[in-house]
Amino acid sequence: MTTIDYTLVKSLRVQAGDAMSERSRRAEEDGEPLSTADLRVAAREVIANLVQEHNQRLYLAGEPLPSNEEDEAVVNAVHAAMYGVGRLQPWLENPDVENIDINGCDRVFVGWANGKREQVDPIADSDAELVEDVRTLAAFSGLSSRPLDDLNCELDLKLPDGSRLSAIISVSNRPAISIRRARLSRVTLADLEANGTLTPQLARFLGAAVRARKNIMIAGATNAGKTTLLRAMANEIPFDERLVTVERALELGLHDFEDLHPDVVALEERLPNSEGVGRVSMADLVRRSLRMNPSRVIVGEVLGDEIVSMLNAMSQGNDGSLSTIHANSSLDVFEKISTYAVQAAERLSAEASQRLIAGAIEFVVFIKRVRDPLTNDMQRRVISVREVNGNDGGVLSSEIFEFRSGQVQEGAVISDRRLEELMEHGYDPNGAFAGWTA
Repeated sequence: MTTIDYTLVKSLRVQAGDAMSERSRRAEEDGEPLSTADLRVAAREVIANLVQEHNQRLYLAGEPLPSNEEDEAVVNAVHAAMYGVGRLQPWLENPDVENIDINGCDRVFVGWANGKREQVDPIADSDAELVEDVRTLAAFSGLSSRPLDDLNCELDLKLPDGSRLSAIISVSNRPAISIRRARLSRVTLADLEANGTLTPQLARFLGAAVRARKNIMIAGATNAGKTTLLRAMANEIPFDERLVTVERALELGLHDFEDLHPDVVALEERLPNSEGVGRVSMADLVRRSLRMNPSRVIVGEVLGDEIVSMLNAMSQGNDGSLSTIHANSSLDVFEKISTYAVQAAERLSAEASQRLIAGAIEFVVFIKRVRDPLTNDMQRRVISVREVNGNDGGVLSSEIFEFRSGQVQEGAVISDRRLEELMEHGYDPNGAFAGWTA
C-alpha cells in the first residue's frame, strides 16, 4: 500500500473545502445549484489541481517529486476525507475486507473474508480526531443526526457503502469502533448457493417458503451472515408487495433497489436527544408499521422488547414476515425469544411467550461460520432449518434440515400441510440433493 502523508492530506482538505464552498456559493447565485454528485466530481478536479500546485512548489525547492501512484493516493485520501470516511475508505473499498475493529486510533484490526485477521496502520492521528471523524459521519448518515458524546456514549449507524458501524466512548478506555462490511448488498439465494452458503435444495426450499408467505426467523451468532441471508430471502418477495422494514440503524437497504422492491418504507429507531426526549423505539416502530398497510413487516434484528410486537404482528395476519436474532442453535431461538419477552413491557410469562411463538413463527433458519477442510478458511453455511409444529407447554419443533456426518441433510419430515403450500410455490422435495462437506 502506498505511504500517504496525512499532514499534507489535512492541509489540502482545508484548501479544497474552501474552494468547493466558493464554487457552490457561485452556483447558487447563478441559479444552478450543484448536486451532490456534481460536487464530488468537481472536488476531485479541485484536489488534483491542488496536488499539482504542491508538486510545483516541491520542484522549485529542489525536492524529489512523488510518483503518479503517490499523487493518485493523495487525491483519493483528500476526497475520502471530504466525502467518504477518511483513512478508512481504502479498507471499505477492498472487496475482501469483512470487518474492521478499532481500539483507538492506532490499534486497527482488519478481518478478511477467509477468516484471517491482521493489524494495520492507524486511521487517525489521535483518539480525539477519530471521535470527531465518527461524529461527522453520524451527522450525515441515517435518517436523523445521531449524537456521540458523554451523555450518548453509544452509536450505531449505516455508512454510505452500506456497512454497519458501532461505536462506544467514555465507558471504554479508548474509543472502540466496529465496522461490519456489507460485502453482498444486492444478493440472491442463487448467489448464496453459488458461494456454498446454501445447498441447492435449501435454496429451493427457502425461496418457496418466502413466496408461500411463511413467517421465518433467521438465527446465528454475530457475523454469521444473518443479514445477508435475510436480504437474499427478501429478494424472493414478489415485486408488487409493499414492505415495511424496521431497524436500529438502516442496514438492509431494500429501499435502495427500486427495480426489486419499488414500494418500501424503511423505518429507523430514533435515539433520545441530550434532554432525554424524542426516542422512538423499535417496539414503537413495529406497532406503527402495522398501520401502514404492509404486505410484510421485516425486522432487521431482534434484540429486545420489540419481540412481542413482532410476534403479535406475525400472528395477526401479517404473514411472510422475516427477522433475525442472535442464537447458538435453531433450538436455542425459542428460549432466547422467551427471555426477551419476559423483559418486555408486557412481561409475558415463559408459558405465554411459548404459545405466542408457536402461533407466529413457522420456520427457524440457522446459519453458522464453519471451517472448510480443503482450504482451512472460514465459510458461512446454513446448517439447520427447524419447523415449528405447535405448543404443548413449550414450543414443539422438528429439524427438517440438519448437519450430520459432515453435511447438511434432510432430517424430520415436514408437515403435509406446509409441504403442499411450498410445492404450490415451486418447491420440489424430490429434486436432486447435493450437500456440501465440512
